[in-house]
Amino acid sequence: MIEPAVIDELVAELSNDIGERNVSREPETRRRASVDGARLSPILASKLPLGFADAVVYAASAEEVATCVAAAVRLGVPVTVRGKGTGNYGQGIPMAGGLVIDVSRARKILEIGDGYITAEAGASLATLESHAWNRGQQLMLYPSTVQSTVGGFLSGGSGGTGSVAHGSISDAGFVLGLDVVHADGESSLTRVEGPDVAPYLHSYGTVGVICRATVRLEPLQQWRVLYASFPDFAESLPVIGELTRLDRTPRLGSLDPPLFAMALPHHAGIPEDRASLRAIVDARSLDAASAAVVAAGGRVELVEEGPQAVLRASMLSYNHPVEWLQKAQPVPYFHMEVSGDALIDRVSEVEAVYPGGSLHVEAFRGAPVGMLAAPYQSEDAVIEGMLRLNELGVATHNPHQWRVDSNVERTRSRKLVTDPGWLLNPGKIEQPTLSRRAGADEREQT
Repeated sequence: MIEPAVIDELVAELSNDIGERNVSREPETRRRASVDGARLSPILASKLPLGFADAVVYAASAEEVATCVAAAVRLGVPVTVRGKGTGNYGQGIPMAGGLVIDVSRARKILEIGDGYITAEAGASLATLESHAWNRGQQLMLYPSTVQSTVGGFLSGGSGGTGSVAHGSISDAGFVLGLDVVHADGESSLTRVEGPDVAPYLHSYGTVGVICRATVRLEPLQQWRVLYASFPDFAESLPVIGELTRLDRTPRLGSLDPPLFAMALPHHAGIPEDRASLRAIVDARSLDAASAAVVAAGGRVELVEEGPQAVLRASMLSYNHPVEWLQKAQPVPYFHMEVSGDALIDRVSEVEAVYPGGSLHVEAFRGAPVGMLAAPYQSEDAVIEGMLRLNELGVATHNPHQWRVDSNVERTRSRKLVTDPGWLLNPGKIEQPTLSRRAGADEREQT
């Protein structure tokens, strides 16, 4: 519990620094800033609310973001940073209360050059992509929620359009540099580049707050959006592998059984009673991609082109079909993130792990990934299913929890240096015991 007088002092300082109209303690504003996509998980939805902000501030530049972080840290107030708040499952909720910093107004495009673009954390990936296209370039990666902020995507995201060729944000060389602010009470920005950016990626703002980002661009390709359909989902699955083997790697390949397809927004390229493929392919590979569709027993429904068509297809990938399915079904559905060749080779067994299971599949570098959706029964049933999936050779990631769950020790070790008061997004990574803290400190000094 944070003393009201401390919040009063913080609000007064921020009102003086960045303007009274940009700071709010109004209950509805605080409520809106205290929710994210957790409601999409039946497990997490049953545990809401998980936290409630004491104050919300709207920072309009990288420097203002840093000012807000520093002011809160000096007063010992927890800080949770927010972009659009759409893609996270509890990671964007201020579980310890404190200050929520909304960075969506800090959205300047600062520089674009040959192979890179630099922007403030609140700039959307759609905006970055538009600027890149105007210069004959394109982002290496962007998320399925194309309006996500670049800071939010790097802090909480993983992959998306471009991952067929490049994998995830952590292994693609996508992030060239970050300007971050640490929880040391100072408002100065620290530049990190190369391998030093790694602890700040997909760690939910627990290590430092991303204020500006420089990400990699590549030469613009002429893309075509291929819509195709198949009479049988299981028999269509080999097309995912064929797409990844095209001479020019596609930007996206999303495949759904009819249950998902019927739930998607109406589109001339998506028949409701057939399995649906949406692929973003290089124009020079369109004939080969079309031939792969026919070889798998399918038919080409429609081909579109242009930047809006590409973005529209991206928004029907990854988590989005699950969200449409949840809206269409009369009973609660959950999903499990899955990956591995068994999604193709053992699809019937994979879907049978959860009663009523249905698999959405994405082409991805190395091996396909997917979302296994099913009617929700219980949290125990979800966890038990993960074990059975692992036995089938399927890797799983549980999205129904809010903690950092990859490279945990690396994240914790860095946090001990950059956030000694443990104030950045509390509750998202376990605080070490005194003995563990001492060991980590020693490792940092060696």
